[in-house]
Amino acid sequence: MGRTFVIANQKGGVGKTSIAVNLCASLAHYGRRVLLIDLDPQGNATTGSGIDKTACTHTVYGVLLGEYPMKDAIVRCEGGYDAVPSNRELAGAEVELIDIEKREYRLRDALAKSVADYDFAVIDCPPALNMLTVNGFAAADAVIIPMQCEYYALEGLSDLVGTLRKVKQNLNPRIEIEALVRTMYDPRSTLTVQVSDELKRHYGDKVFDTVIPRNIRIAEAPSFGKPVLLHDPLSKGAVAHLQFARELLGRNGIEVAEAA
Repeated sequence: MGRTFVIANQKGGVGKTSIAVNLCASLAHYGRRVLLIDLDPQGNATTGSGIDKTACTHTVYGVLLGEYPMKDAIVRCEGGYDAVPSNRELAGAEVELIDIEKREYRLRDALAKSVADYDFAVIDCPPALNMLTVNGFAAADAVIIPMQCEYYALEGLSDLVGTLRKVKQNLNPRIEIEALVRTMYDPRSTLTVQVSDELKRHYGDKVFDTVIPRNIRIAEAPSFGKPVLLHDPLSKGAVAHLQFARELLGRNGIEVAEAA
């Protein structure tokens, strides 16, 4: 049975989708079978994986509403992983889910029939605490929280941890924080270093050693519909994402060689 990670942070612009897409590509690079689920109506993880979201007839929207099983919506990506795409249709799902029984568990129940085919599933959530994000939390084993090392990030993290505590009590007792990953990291900034130290002090080894730097190749890759690993495999961004995947695998008891 595979593990399911949800990438979440209600603050936008922290590199959430970038982490989701590049983690999937990096895990696939290390020989893992990976499924990416785009749970954001903006569909950025879909386009960032090279899928034309406007041409998708089967998306996560139909899966959540029970129109077809998840396996019918799965698309193979150039990065070596599979994806369940999303588009703006998903924006209406919140309203339509209101009257559905066990609406918080729609994704969990749909995923249960597919997750056994994969080593890892990665869910990219919208930057909001809504019914879609709650579905992501209810379906996941653990949360990966990307964050920039800036003042407001600490406040937002405190809110997110409080939300996760409620989810654990009421919806999903197994959910845990797997990783806090520092994104768009610039070690030349004094504030960045101070906030980073504060994170380590409060969250200990939940803060991964790997940091994702500010890197133009990471920013460029989505416009080519590719993970950075395919766009420029030798860039600092690609190397950092591979290192993050290695650290994640290592913490899950799977060792991989650096040159894999």
